[in-house]
Amino acid sequence: MLHDPAQLDLMFQALADPARRSMVERLSRGPASVSQLAEPLAMSLSAVVQHLNVLEASGLVRTEKLGRVRTCQIEPQALRAAEHWINERRLAWERRLDRLGDFLTETKDES
Repeated sequence: MLHDPAQLDLMFQALADPARRSMVERLSRGPASVSQLAEPLAMSLSAVVQHLNVLEASGLVRTEKLGRVRTCQIEPQALRAAEHWINERRLAWERRLDRLGDFLTETKDES
């Protein structure tokens, strides 16, 4: 999943919405039904389902329907992929800034 830029785009697009981030935050504590996810949100149940469809399409959330209850849970591997991508960028910038600091120290010493 990490090597698929389109999937990564879907993940970040899904996380761009505050309501979806709230759902992911709730699901990080354990599985929940759609009704439980909808409780704290000021939106209709059908709007919550639309948001869940976006999260599911992005790979961040998996849902399972048992009887009349749809249970949702986080996909930890998808979150790890996004975290890995972010960490790669962070490490690259840290190395660049370290090199800049070294360069500035060297030029300061030469002056």
